[in-house]
Amino acid sequence: MIILFIFFLALFGLTLGSFYNVVGLRIPNNQSIVAPRSACPRCKHTLTAVELIPVVSYVIQRGKCRSCGARITPLYPFVELLTGVLFAVAPLLVGWSFELLIALTLISLFMIIFVSDLTYMLIPDKILLFFLGVFIVERVIYPLNPWYDSLIGAFVGFTLLLFIAYVSKGGMGGGDIKLFGLLGLVLGWKTVLLSFFLSTFIGVIIGASFMLAGKHKKREPMPFGPSIMIGTLIAYFFGEQLLNWYLSLIGYTVGG
Repeated sequence: MIILFIFFLALFGLTLGSFYNVVGLRIPNNQSIVAPRSACPRCKHTLTAVELIPVVSYVIQRGKCRSCGARITPLYPFVELLTGVLFAVAPLLVGWSFELLIALTLISLFMIIFVSDLTYMLIPDKILLFFLGVFIVERVIYPLNPWYDSLIGAFVGFTLLLFIAYVSKGGMGGGDIKLFGLLGLVLGWKTVLLSFFLSTFIGVIIGASFMLAGKHKKREPMPFGPSIMIGTLIAYFFGEQLLNWYLSLIGYTVGG
């Protein structure tokens, strides 16, 4: 039965991943996510149901439009597949409590941000405001322990990034600042600090790798959203273990 539920979550994630591509691409341009129907950006061919099957359509069409042969960005199937995998893995990491719904909501937020930040280097306020409302409701129903950890986390996440943006004179985008305020609400202050540390560490590694490969120039802006996604999901799913491991080095454990 558990395997069946995980399989269902994977399929659900694949389907939503396709929708998150649309949201991440259209919302920054103030376009409707309902109409018009998805079409090839080159020949304007309206995609049929067969051409919209997550991942499968991309593989069958060999990454090309069936009408004009234009190349389809691999970002689409990647987001679909990653959403499906993360949805399937989430219950194995957080269990089958209400926290699973929060985990799936967090993954959904990041998939949309991943698309919008990679494409436009933008984290839309509309997306953040929508998920803020959802997370507030979810954390009221299933609060952190203690409940006010969400309030402290939101304050710490927002002010920390705001301070860094001020000191670095714009080195941190406004979307990143608001995003970490939102993440603090979900994670609490300890985990959001770990999230920031991991996100920064991962961002440095990715940036250095791209520069060494000659695909990115020094001082050239680079989307921070994907690094935040990776760092935050690691902190969310494995934060307590990581903190316990670190604190054990100095003789302490979380909660002890």
